[in-house]
Amino acid sequence: MAFIHDDFLLQSQTAIDLYHGYAKDQPIIDYHSHLPAEDVAADRRFNNLYEIWLEGDHYKWRAMRAAGISEDLCTGDADPYDKYIAWAQTVPQTLRNPLYHWTHLELKRYFGIDELLCEETAQYIWDQANEQLASPEFSACNILERFKVQVVCTTDDPVDDLTHHQKIAQDGVATRIYPTFRPDKAFAVRDVVGFNTWCDSLSQTHGTTVGSFEDLLNALRGRHDFFHSLGGRLSDHGMTCCLANFCDHGTASDIFDRARAGECVSEDEEDQLASFVFLETGRLDAEKGWTKQLHLGPLRNNNTKLFQQAGRDIGCDSMNDGRQVENLSRFLDALALEGNLPKMIVYNMNPKDSMALATMIGNFQDPGIPGKMQYGSGWWYLDTRRGMEEQMDILSSVGLFSRFVGMLTDSRSFLSFTRHEYFRRILCNLVGRDVESGELPNDQILLGNLVENISYNNARDYFGFDLS
Repeated sequence: MAFIHDDFLLQSQTAIDLYHGYAKDQPIIDYHSHLPAEDVAADRRFNNLYEIWLEGDHYKWRAMRAAGISEDLCTGDADPYDKYIAWAQTVPQTLRNPLYHWTHLELKRYFGIDELLCEETAQYIWDQANEQLASPEFSACNILERFKVQVVCTTDDPVDDLTHHQKIAQDGVATRIYPTFRPDKAFAVRDVVGFNTWCDSLSQTHGTTVGSFEDLLNALRGRHDFFHSLGGRLSDHGMTCCLANFCDHGTASDIFDRARAGECVSEDEEDQLASFVFLETGRLDAEKGWTKQLHLGPLRNNNTKLFQQAGRDIGCDSMNDGRQVENLSRFLDALALEGNLPKMIVYNMNPKDSMALATMIGNFQDPGIPGKMQYGSGWWYLDTRRGMEEQMDILSSVGLFSRFVGMLTDSRSFLSFTRHEYFRRILCNLVGRDVESGELPNDQILLGNLVENISYNNARDYFGFDLS
C-alpha cells in the first residue's frame, strides 16, 4: 500500500465515513495566506519543482540546517536543482516531523507520485513533476480551481497599491483573491529610518502627505477603505505580545512628531504609540464588520548573523515565553467598553498560553454573533498533528468547537492546499476516536454536520466574503 492512501491518518470506521462523506469534497476558504497576488494576476507557470515547492519555505530551511545542509543550499544562490537535491537528502531525516507528511501529501495530490522522496528517488520525482508542470493545468489559477479554492486572503501592507488584486478582479479569476490589511510597520517607530521610509511610502500610495499623527490615522483609514472596496474583510497583526500600553492622542502625536523628525524614541514610547494605533485599527475593523486576526508570541530574527546574511522570514524565529493574557484582556476590554470590539481570531505560538488565551477570548463573546471571538487554529510551530489536536481539545473544553472556522495554509506555496486535507483528516480522526470511546454519540448526521461546518460552512458564514 502507498504511504499516502485513501484512509491516511483515519484510524476508525467512523473517521473514514466522516472524512469521505462530509469533509473531503468541501471547498476551501484559505482566509490567511502569504501567496503572492502577483503570481495569480500573471497566472504564473512554474519552470520546475523547486520554483513551486521550495522557494521561500522557511520550514524546509530549518530542517535542512538541522541536517547539516549549507546555507547556500537553503537561502543562498546555489542552483535550484542542487537545492532540491539537498531537500531530498533531508526528507528521510524528517520522520515524525509534519514536513514528512506534507511532502508526500503534496507529491501525491498534485503529481500523483507515490514514491518516498529521498536521494535515490529524487531524479525520477524531479523529472515526473517537471513534465507535469509544463502543462497549463499547473498554472497558478488552474491549481486554485483544481483544489476547489473558493477564497484566498493574501497578507498586505497598507502601502501596497493592490494593483495585482485589481487585475485579478478585472480578469474574473474564479478564485476570489482578497487583500488582508496588515499595518504592523505603523507600530515600529524605534526604527526611525525604517518608519520614516514607510510613512513616505504611505504618503505616495495614499496620495496625501503623512506629516502629522492625524495624517497617519487618516491615511490608514483611507487604505482600510480601499482594501474593503476590493473585498478585504480581515486585518492581521503579528506581534510578540498584544499591545495595551494606552496613551492619549496628544502623547501619541508628540511621539509621532519626534520620530518623524528623526529623533530617538524609547521602547515605552513606541509601545504607547503602537497601542494607540492598534486600538484605532480595531475601531476600523468593527465599523466595517471585519475580522481582526492576532498572531501572538513569535520572537523573531534571533540569529543575527543569518539575519544580516539573508534577512527576515528565513527560519530564525521562535516561540517567546512572555506574558500574553493581561495585555489581551486590556485590549479587548477597551474596545468592548466603546462598543467597538470586532470579530476576532487569536492565534498563539506558545502552548503554555493556550488554555489561558482560550478562556480570555470566551469573556468577550457576543450573543448577536455566534462564534464572534475565535481561538485560532494551530499556528506555526503548533501547525502539527499534535498541535491541531491540542487546539481542538482546548477549544472544545472551554468554548464551542461547533463554531470553529477551521484551517488555513499560512503559506507562500501553491502546493500547500493539502494542509486543508491534512487538517480535515485529523479533525475526522479526532471525532471518530471520541465516538469509538463512547464520548460522542454515533449519530452520523449530527457528527457529519459538525465536520462539514468546521471544514467549510463556518468560515463561509463568519467572514462575509462576496461569493456570488
